[in-house]
Amino acid sequence: MVYRYCCKINKKLKSITMMRKKIIHFTGCDQRKQANAAFLIGCYMVIYLGRTPEEAYGILIFGDTSYIPFRDAAYGSCSFYITLLDCFHAVKKAMQYGFFNFNTFNLHEYEHYEKAENGDLNWIIPDQFLAFCGPHSRSRLESGYHQHCPETYIPYFKSHNVTTIIRLNKRMYDAKRFTDAGFDHHDLFFADGSTPTESIVKEFLDICENAEGAIAVHCKAGLGRTGTLISCYLMKHYRMTAAESIAWVRICRPGSVIGPQQQFLVICILLLLECSRKQASLWLEGDCFRQKLRGQENGPHRTAFSKLLSGVDDISINGVENEDKQEPELFSDDEEVSGVTQGDRLRALKSRRQSKAHAIPLAVKPGETEDIFCQHKMAKLHPSPLPVASQLLFGAFTAPETPRWLDSLHLKDQNSFALSRNL
Repeated sequence: MVYRYCCKINKKLKSITMMRKKIIHFTGCDQRKQANAAFLIGCYMVIYLGRTPEEAYGILIFGDTSYIPFRDAAYGSCSFYITLLDCFHAVKKAMQYGFFNFNTFNLHEYEHYEKAENGDLNWIIPDQFLAFCGPHSRSRLESGYHQHCPETYIPYFKSHNVTTIIRLNKRMYDAKRFTDAGFDHHDLFFADGSTPTESIVKEFLDICENAEGAIAVHCKAGLGRTGTLISCYLMKHYRMTAAESIAWVRICRPGSVIGPQQQFLVICILLLLECSRKQASLWLEGDCFRQKLRGQENGPHRTAFSKLLSGVDDISINGVENEDKQEPELFSDDEEVSGVTQGDRLRALKSRRQSKAHAIPLAVKPGETEDIFCQHKMAKLHPSPLPVASQLLFGAFTAPETPRWLDSLHLKDQNSFALSRNL
């Protein structure tokens, strides 16, 4: 959505017929639409105008204007909120670390593969972390849900240098189907809607730090548990706060990180980092890891690193001591269908929000992806309305270079925004 918005604004500002006109972004009185509009215009200021998150937020706050915060996609009451400022900080840090780029972002591919019928997958960090819906034993349409077998994902994974798959839910397929295809596969099970133990967090980080290529992570819906552990990696290696990491993961994959998992990330960073002193220590540890990794990439061989969390081995995240990892028990598809889990509800919600456009088969051969999407480049794109602010369901985006002729952004009134340039 941010990508579409920025492209639309730039196109209008570059138009000769718009040279001496102002562009008004009207939102009406709906507080949810106002918050979404403020998010879009604030991202534009951060990405294109070089504003700091605080400057962008300050421009949006005028008079007695206020914006409702964003919440998770879970049902029921909410006890954790993400603010506009959190979102702007997440976008700013994502820019600094090169998480997105207008020149390389493929809008058609993103919108295709995020659909449930095409695999339901999103890149959180390009070429490093991919979140996707959990595969099943066979591909089928069950109770309105599109289920895909491991073989459906293999061609895409191989063509995008995915080497490691991490499963967080109970077994719905035989891991051998991935390992036989040359992938590393790991099981780190914890219950749907719950938070991971200390040992799971450490093992997840260790696996990711030693992976040779990109890592594909899934739980049942690929939202709650998946987003939580990827957020842990973002906090350690990219110096994001809990709120910033949640905001970025949700921008890339709407609906991620659910309920108590949000508070867990706040507690996790406080306990693991022991406030400011441990925070600096862990960030330094992440910097050292990346420096060593770059040094290995310049050598004849790249070796794996492990045990990088030795400095925090004695810290307990949730008061539970390390225990030997137990293998997740195998259970049948019939058992899964018999009970509706949070993952099922999230998948149903996401499916209802997605368009019913004709699907392109997910299992394409390597090298054919570009040909498939070329056939759709001339198709007219109809942007769907931005989902309600109460669920922070935004689209992934990338950033272009700042146009030299673009100068400033102005607010017109509480319900509309105006863009202008100096002539």
